[in-house]
Amino acid sequence: MIGRRSCFSRICHSILTRARFVQMAATIDTSPPIFRLTPGSSFDPSVFTRSIPVLAARIPAAKTTTLTKQNPLKRFVLDIPRIRSVVSDPEDPNKRLVLLRVPHKYDLPQEAQEFLDAETEKVFLHYVELDYSYWTADDILQAILPEDLGDGSPSSFTITGHLAHFNLREEYLPYKHIIGKIVLDKNKGLRTVVNKLDNIDNEFRFFKMEVLAGEPDFVVEAHESGCRFKFDFSQVYWNSRLHSEHERLVTMFNPSDVIADVFAGVGPFVVPAAKKGCAVFGNDLNPNSAKYMTQNAEENKVGNRVRVSCQDGRQFIKQVVYEAWHNPFPALVGPVKSHKQAERDDRKRRNHKLPDPSPPRRRIDHFVMNLPGTALEFLDAFRGSFASIRDEVGFGEVYNVMPMIHCHCFTRELERLRAETDIRERAENALGHGLEDVKYHFVRKVAPNKDMYCLSFRLPSSIT
Repeated sequence: MIGRRSCFSRICHSILTRARFVQMAATIDTSPPIFRLTPGSSFDPSVFTRSIPVLAARIPAAKTTTLTKQNPLKRFVLDIPRIRSVVSDPEDPNKRLVLLRVPHKYDLPQEAQEFLDAETEKVFLHYVELDYSYWTADDILQAILPEDLGDGSPSSFTITGHLAHFNLREEYLPYKHIIGKIVLDKNKGLRTVVNKLDNIDNEFRFFKMEVLAGEPDFVVEAHESGCRFKFDFSQVYWNSRLHSEHERLVTMFNPSDVIADVFAGVGPFVVPAAKKGCAVFGNDLNPNSAKYMTQNAEENKVGNRVRVSCQDGRQFIKQVVYEAWHNPFPALVGPVKSHKQAERDDRKRRNHKLPDPSPPRRRIDHFVMNLPGTALEFLDAFRGSFASIRDEVGFGEVYNVMPMIHCHCFTRELERLRAETDIRERAENALGHGLEDVKYHFVRKVAPNKDMYCLSFRLPSSIT
């Protein structure tokens, strides 16, 4: 009877010990201490410290891997993110300290205790010290901002090169410089943090901004689609969230195509398309955008396939058709050939074994209109846009099929069919004609009640 009670007691002790371990392991608190700020408060990073008591087992350095991987111990090795579970022993360079997820030896199951007794030299209480550098920006912001701010912390921002861009809601503005400092501290590649101001320059699509932290350096370098873009973020429009849309459209283009980008910005469609082999007319009303588009084309070694203009979108649509016809791009040239290969090709061509070189590229295959706020309104510019070249010899052969139009737009209709109907009606009203060969592509949600789409359609020949 006594033996049965003893066995039962050991079982209960084992169960309770395991339960206690599970509870303690699950409640290791690595959150930063709470220091709620009020408007006007100063921010002191040095107050963010936390000491976490854990059990340390001293072992020979040579046995570290063997012991920490064995079953009795490996389940209890410390696994706090970004904290090493094995550290050097300050008392002996030939020893290591294995950190466990409990503060006391007796918090472990019996088998783990016995393993420690047999395999380690000493176990003792050890403190893992956390400071400001350990926690993320979101961790710190959650700890300092008032709880009544709803979402907790304004952790959503976009990064372009070395610059982070916030669009802070009004309730966060009293803490804007502290938010900027924390984000700058926690993102080592950043040098500048800015916040968008209310007043937007509608004509050129860029917004005014204020520096929250770091250097007032707005000239950034961004990388997208294998291309490098340099521009002044404070003077031009750039949206890092559209990189997938840029790639999607460029993928649709054939290397021999001619592209006309009506609202080209600094070239996120223009440069990748030219790099693919396309000949591209890039236009933007903003002189700074046109300047950087030219530079980006040269820097990416596609300047010979890009022509930049700086004019109103309607004027560009009318003129680019004439320009492409009367001053066409050269035919797409393949890989550079050796002198001997070029001579062989000439001989074959003289013997009629090779086709003649392709004619110059005078046909525009695609128009891109990425100005979602108003692009649909510019569709009226296509009325009569080909009148200047319709009587040219060969027009019917070159434009046996009319170009595709890719027009980005916003809609407040959130249900798909209603959104498509809304977009189509607005496009047809501006164009003055029904749409042909229509496709709708959902790009992204820009606000709770506003979506962005790309409307693609074949330009009707009867209106041109």
